Formats: sequence, structure tokens, C-alpha cells
Amino acid sequence: MFETIEDVLVTLHTGQWFGFNGDKVYANLWVADGYDKPTEEELNTLLATKQAEYDAKDWQRNRQAEYPSLQDCIHALLDGGDTLTDLQAQRQAVKDAYPKG
Repeated sequence: MFETIEDVLVTLHTGQWFGFNGDKVYANLWVADGYDKPTEEELNTLLATKQAEYDAKDWQRNRQAEYPSLQDCIHALLDGGDTLTDLQAQRQAVKDAYPKG
């Protein structure tokens, strides 16, 4: 999740290339040599874009949290029959609850 300008800054370049002096206020941002300091407008736009990308994948996170465990899947595959049918029904119920965005 992207909540702050700092969250966005860490996505721009690898390695340490920026830091904050003081109370983490944008005006106190310093940038290492070789990098231009992004404008506050650029960072706010990037923050909104990154948050929208994160929000668009909410269905994936919800599915992952509710899918049967890998252990349950393995047992269902090995046991077969009704166990496998039940597992497939559980997975389909999760997919129906959280359709692809």
C-alpha cells in the first residue's frame, strides 16, 4: 500500500538515493548526487498512480487469504473423489466472491 511520498520515493531507484532531514517533510528531502529531486507534484501523481495499481489488485490479495491451504490442496489431490470435488467448490466460491478486477 502506498500512503506517503516516502513510500513512492523508494520505488523510483534502487539503493539509497534520498533521505529526509528533520520531520520527513518534503521540503527537507535531500537527494544523492546523480539524481534530480522530483517535484512534489510528480511525487503526488506517482503516489496516486501506485495506489491505484495496488487497489486494482485487491481481488488477488483477498483470494490468496481465503483459498484453501496448499496442504488442503495436496490432500484433496491425493484423496480424490468427494474431497477433490469439495476443494474445487471452495476455490470456485472464493473466485466468485472476488472476481478479477
